[in-house]
Amino acid sequence: VQLQASGGGLVQPGGSLRLSCAVSGRDFSALTMAWFRQAPGKEREFVAAFRWSTGSTHYSGSVKGRFTISRDSAKKAVSLQMTNLNPEDTAVYHCAADPTHLIVSRLSNLDAYDYWGQGTEVTVSS
Repeated sequence: VQLQASGGGLVQPGGSLRLSCAVSGRDFSALTMAWFRQAPGKEREFVAAFRWSTGSTHYSGSVKGRFTISRDSAKKAVSLQMTNLNPEDTAVYHCAADPTHLIVSRLSNLDAYDYWGQGTEVTVSS
C-alpha cells in the first residue's frame, strides 16, 4: 500500500492551498483517510479525517471552518482544501490511511492508522 501526498508550498497569511493524498496498492472494502501535521519542535497532531463508507468528515478545533477534507471521485484519494491560512498552520502535513471504518473516538489517534505517506511541507509566511 502506498500513499502519495502532494500540494504543499509557500503561501502568504490569508491565502489558500490544496493538498491531495492518493492511496494505491490494494482494494479496500472500508477506508478511513486523514491528515496530520507536525510543526517544528511539536508533536504530530490530527487535522482532519474522511470515512469512506459514510462520507463523514471530522476536524480538529483549530482548523474547523477553514479546512475542508473531501473525496476525489475520480480516484481513491482525498483532498484537503485549506483557506485563511495563518503562520500557526506552518507544518509538515502527513497523510494517513486505515483499511477500516474507524470510530470517531479513534480518528485523532496516530496509532489507529496502518499506512502513512511522505510529508508535504506547508509554510505560511509573508
